[in-house]
Amino acid sequence: MKLMVVGGGGREHAIIKKLKENPAVEHIYALPGNGGIAADATCVDIGAKDIDAIVNFAVENGIDYAVVAPDDPLVLGAVDALEEKGIPCFGPRANAAIIEGSKVFSKDLMKKYGIPTAAYEVFTDMDKALAYLKTAPIPTVIKADGLALGKGVIIAATREEAEDAVRSMMADKVFGDSGSRIVIEEFLTGPEVSVLSFTDGNVVVPMISSMDHKRAGDNDTGLNTGGMGTVAPNPYYTSAIAEECMNTIFLPTIKAMNAEGRTFKGCLYFGLMLTPNGPKVIEYNCRFGDPETQVVLPLLKSDLLTVMQAVTNGTLAETTVEFADAHACCVIMASKGYPSAYEKGFEMTIPETVADTVYVAGASLKDGKLLTNGGRVLGVTAVADTLSEAIEEAYARVKTISFENAYYRNDIGARALKAGENH
Repeated sequence: MKLMVVGGGGREHAIIKKLKENPAVEHIYALPGNGGIAADATCVDIGAKDIDAIVNFAVENGIDYAVVAPDDPLVLGAVDALEEKGIPCFGPRANAAIIEGSKVFSKDLMKKYGIPTAAYEVFTDMDKALAYLKTAPIPTVIKADGLALGKGVIIAATREEAEDAVRSMMADKVFGDSGSRIVIEEFLTGPEVSVLSFTDGNVVVPMISSMDHKRAGDNDTGLNTGGMGTVAPNPYYTSAIAEECMNTIFLPTIKAMNAEGRTFKGCLYFGLMLTPNGPKVIEYNCRFGDPETQVVLPLLKSDLLTVMQAVTNGTLAETTVEFADAHACCVIMASKGYPSAYEKGFEMTIPETVADTVYVAGASLKDGKLLTNGGRVLGVTAVADTLSEAIEEAYARVKTISFENAYYRNDIGARALKAGENH
């Protein structure tokens, strides 16, 4: 089989490494991929948002199955366009990807179908939003409606911060058109949990839960990033909570999308908060999370391609999806300065002994050398029987890798370890 994976980050590298395990896979193309992914797939210089070029490539190269991994091409209708040409895909069509593409859509969906989430108001007029903030409870959460590379959410601790956030989104357009509509919502408290799930529109098969670390600095300080590391499973996510989420959130979401004529097939990501009033949805993503994928897929015992095809064919109910009874930790090695300004183009050395669990997020290949080419550069993962062993091993691997201006957090998994002791 010839496969095509659209995207070019650490998440895509993790997906490609897992797909390669299936003996039927002869060749994988990554569009555009990156310098590190080139070790596991043929990288093709076509951007993830260039839908026409993606479709043409798939047709001309006889692609048997496509995986569209990032949010942008999904929202832009990559799956629709590929399916029209008879190419089976993993990922939702555009009318279902809107669950991530529009915060307003997802909040209104949850309100309509009684799915637990934070109270909220929607604004298209900046003056009205600012007037509302004069009496809104503080802290509050301001979200740009559209896609913003996972960064369009600001938690404002003061009224001034909230007003600044509204002005930056609506007047200064820091997130472009994504901020022309905003959601102002209630600030929830409690542990956060990420649950990726496979769904074929009928059944939902949750993957192992995970805990992301969004802030740039140790002890959750500094700016929000796309994620500085993850651990799985999440100790706060007990079997009782998992059952409650299935009944109050996961299945109701799938049914709501069906009722709206927007059947969701692919990976639906539930960003949850376990509040004192029960689990609530903070956000939906229409795809695998990054860097959650880098801890969840290494724990998947079942064949990924088989599971993905079952999602596409609507046969997930008859397909075994099994995860190892183990723990995983992923530490992101970033470029110093990320998520603000950073330098790139530094050569990196990754020993062969750890290369199998290093997922390359931002790298270019020049004269056979791997150079840094992004804010998040590598995801270094380890799997072990206990969480403490997985964390220890991940950091031991990080220490064997070097590049100039390398930066990483030193406390990935610390909160989970503490929580595990109390659970």
